[in-house]
Amino acid sequence: MNAPLTRIDWRAAGAAELADAVALRRAIHAEPEIGNDCPKTSAKLKAALTGLPLEIHDSTSTTGFVAILRGGRAGASGSNMRTVLLRGDMDALPMTEETGLDFASTIPGAMHACGHDAHSAMLAGAARALCARKDQLPGTVVFMFQPGEEGHHGARHMIEDGLLDIARPEAAFALHISPNAPAGVFVGREGPLLASTDTLHATIRGKGGHAAMPHDAIDPVPVACEIVGALQSYVARRVPVADPAVLTITQIHAGSSHNIIPDDVTLMGTLRTLSEHTREGARADFGEIARGIAAAHGCTADVSIDAGYPVTFCDPRATAMMRDVAGTLSGERGWSQMPAPMMGGEDFSYVLRDIPGAMAFVGVAAAGSDPRTNPPLHNTRMTIDENVMATGIAMHCTLAERFLERGFD
Repeated sequence: MNAPLTRIDWRAAGAAELADAVALRRAIHAEPEIGNDCPKTSAKLKAALTGLPLEIHDSTSTTGFVAILRGGRAGASGSNMRTVLLRGDMDALPMTEETGLDFASTIPGAMHACGHDAHSAMLAGAARALCARKDQLPGTVVFMFQPGEEGHHGARHMIEDGLLDIARPEAAFALHISPNAPAGVFVGREGPLLASTDTLHATIRGKGGHAAMPHDAIDPVPVACEIVGALQSYVARRVPVADPAVLTITQIHAGSSHNIIPDDVTLMGTLRTLSEHTREGARADFGEIARGIAAAHGCTADVSIDAGYPVTFCDPRATAMMRDVAGTLSGERGWSQMPAPMMGGEDFSYVLRDIPGAMAFVGVAAAGSDPRTNPPLHNTRMTIDENVMATGIAMHCTLAERFLERGFD
C-alpha cells in the first residue's frame, strides 16, 4: 500500500517561480504574435523549459506543443497512474497597445490584451515547479501550450494532430486572467461557463434598378432590414430564456450610390448559445427566416454559417476541485461563484468536449484599482497585477497534484 503523498507548499513554490514567470511574460508581451503561427512565443516558452525532464511534442499544423512530465511515484491505485492536462494559450490580438508599459508591444497592430502572455508564463512556471518535484508526483502531467485561441481554433488543430493521444488525459484544467475581478480571487461555475460562437452570413439577392423607380426593381434593402428585425423577434419569442441565445447582426453591406437600388445585400453576424440543442435549432431557424422572408418579397437568400467554438462546459467535479483549491490557496474569499455564464467563447471548449475538466478566471486587478472600472479584456489599455501569477502557478500545481493523487474521488 502506498504511503500518503507528502504535501507540498505550492504557494511557496509559486512565489519562488514568480520572478522568472514575470520576466517570461514580459518578453512574450513585447513581441506578440497572432493566430496559429507564433514561432517566437513558442521558442521563448521552450527555452524556459530547457533542461527539464519533459517530453516535447510539436503540433504539425500550428506552432503549439505539449510538454509531458511523467511522475516518478506510483499512484494511489498502484500502476494505474492518472494523467492530467494543464493548458496555457499564447496568441495575441490585432490591436494597438496603449498601456504605456516599459515592455509594451513592439509589434505594430498586435497586443496581448487578453492575458495569454500571463497564461503561458504561468503554465511554464508550473512546469518548472512540478518538474522539481517529479519524484513525488503519482502520475503524468501534460502541459498544453497552444496558439490560435482568438478565433483560430488552435486547440482543435492540436487535438486533430493527435497531441492529446500521446498521454491521454483524464482531466483538464485552464486558467484565464480577469482584470475585472479582485487580485487572487478565482471566479467560475459548473456547467456552461462560456458560449458557442458561430458566424452568420446571408446574401439577399433582388434586382437592381433606379432608386426613383423602385417598382421596376426588386429592392433587397428593405428585405434585409425585415430579416434583421425578424431575427430579433425570433430570439425574444422562440428561444427559451432558460436556454438562451444571442443573435446579433453586426454588418450590413449594400449599394454603390444614393440613386441606385443594389442587386444584393450582405448580412453578417454572430450566434451565441449555451447548449448544442439551442445552437442547432438557431442555426436552422436563421436559414429558414432569411430564405422565407426573401422569398415573400421575390428575392432569394444564400445562407452560410462558419462553425465556431463549442460551449465551454465545466464538469461539476472539476469545478468543485478548483473551488476547493482556491480556498486552500486564498482563503474563504478565494472563490467567487459566477452567477451566470458569459456569452463570450473559448477554444478550450474543444478540450472540455473530449475530456472532463474546468476553467476558471483569476482576478488580476491591481492593488488600489477598481475591478469594476478597470479596462477589460480586449481593451488597448488592459493591464494586470503580475504578483497574481504566483497564485496562478500554485493553482496549476495543486490541481495537478490533487487529481493525480485522488482523481475526482
